[in-house]
Amino acid sequence: MIHIDNLSFGYRRGTLLFQNLHLSLSRGHIYGLLGKNGAGKSTLLKNMTGLAFPTAGTCTIDGADASKRSPEVLSNLFFLPEEIFVPSTTTAKFVSNTAIFYPKFNEEEFYQYLTEFEVPREAVMDKLSFGQQKKVMIAFGLATNTDLLVMDEPTNGLDIPSKVQFRKIIASALNEDRCVIISTHQVRDLDSLIDSLVVVHNREIVVNQEMDSIAEKLVFATLPTTDGYDVLYAEDSFQGQNVIMPNHEGVFSRVDMELFFNAIISDNQPLLQLLQKDKYENAI
Repeated sequence: MIHIDNLSFGYRRGTLLFQNLHLSLSRGHIYGLLGKNGAGKSTLLKNMTGLAFPTAGTCTIDGADASKRSPEVLSNLFFLPEEIFVPSTTTAKFVSNTAIFYPKFNEEEFYQYLTEFEVPREAVMDKLSFGQQKKVMIAFGLATNTDLLVMDEPTNGLDIPSKVQFRKIIASALNEDRCVIISTHQVRDLDSLIDSLVVVHNREIVVNQEMDSIAEKLVFATLPTTDGYDVLYAEDSFQGQNVIMPNHEGVFSRVDMELFFNAIISDNQPLLQLLQKDKYENAI
């Protein structure tokens, strides 16, 4: 669905945030886009959605140049930025004015999502708290039923129960035609939601793999000591050492995303080399 080829981008002349970037994202997946603050997650999303223009290379959505922002592309794409600005109007009026741009918008689904998020049906949007405003826009984005749904830090401003509800609703909205991309620096917010992970670090895509593929290559465990074990990365915990090890025996373990992310941004080369052993040119 999304194909980025040799993309370079910089906000200032002579200073590139990305250089010769390659990335392919497919339908039927919920991607988690992770990276430290300032790593370029939001910029990458803006290039994907045609809100930023590469200095070199291309980004296409189903073969169409994203930067052209054609009506055909925009009507099948919804982008929720981190900072939102809602109008002084009711949710019903907002739907009346905006849903027309999205041919597959489902009003019944929109109000069902509002109910699940515990947002009043006839709320005046700019009178809501920031968290409630965020939930209205998430509900609207889901109800557009666009094939591409991109969200930048959508859980910022949500309390813990709302984050749990967010994960449930997003998971239920996925189908084989839809590609969902969620950017966050709060790794745990994507726990048990995403099926594929993309990590931006040092101006590169250092990880682009399905969670099952990561689990096939790595073991996540807690050990009393690392002595005698082939440990790639370890962190202290109350139980001992939380570790990542090569999966030599083909055992299954649940991917600890926070531990994995910390290992990646620590520039753990043995771990990165193991992940890229059967590299596929950064395409899933």
